[in-house]
Amino acid sequence: MNYRHSFHAGNFADIVKHALLLWLLERRQAHGPVLVLDTHAGAGLYDLTGDAVRSREAEAGIARLMAAADRPPLIEALAGAVAALNSGAGVRLYPGSPVLVARRLREEDRYLGFELNPPVLDLLGEALAPYAQAGARAGDGYDQARAAARQTPAPLVLIDPPFEQADDYTRAAHAAADIVRADPQAVVAVWTPLKDLETFDAFLRGLAGAGVSQALVAEARLRPLANPMKMNGCAMVVLNPPDGSEAAAREICDWVAGTLGDEGARAEVWRA
Repeated sequence: MNYRHSFHAGNFADIVKHALLLWLLERRQAHGPVLVLDTHAGAGLYDLTGDAVRSREAEAGIARLMAAADRPPLIEALAGAVAALNSGAGVRLYPGSPVLVARRLREEDRYLGFELNPPVLDLLGEALAPYAQAGARAGDGYDQARAAARQTPAPLVLIDPPFEQADDYTRAAHAAADIVRADPQAVVAVWTPLKDLETFDAFLRGLAGAGVSQALVAEARLRPLANPMKMNGCAMVVLNPPDGSEAAAREICDWVAGTLGDEGARAEVWRA
């Protein structure tokens, strides 16, 4: 399954990923300056009248979120971030993790996003140009994030690969484990699609095999994991989760599964 950011921008998985990322950033900022590292940054900002029109996933995701009433606080926080980039009632622009984070940075914080695709890297640079504390860099995000994490204590790292390569699950697990072994104060959040339990269980076993002893797993399943060719849900796996992570993840995943899911949708938040 290829997971192109522009094709899926604003879908239910982005809601889970970005709502939890904003909460994690806020928690880290409460303890001092923050370095945010983003292994697969993408373009940073997405026009939903482009590639996303073909998938219509934004219609079933962020469009429904923005129209929903009685949004819980962490969903409301994401809605506010999206509304700030759009005028009027509709949603044309959706911020990826680079812009979401960049808009929340303080003078003492930094964001660094990595991108391998040269045209996408150009778009990322343009999206981040207004933000002095944010930067884009070419290169393999797995290796670059490892190196950058060694330069600043207690980074917040997002590992969000497109899963276009057969070894993405393995490389994501090993990169996450390497970062937290090198710095036990680092917080690493890994996003994965949920297609079938076998693939996801293998990823969690890979984390354990790489030396990760404690992680928070937050799943939002929009439908039963019966068709491995579809993205039936998504998960955020957080290594070294800060206090309150379980409640935050449950609030987000419960809302996404309950509001955007089909019959049989459910959320699961647990410790691996």
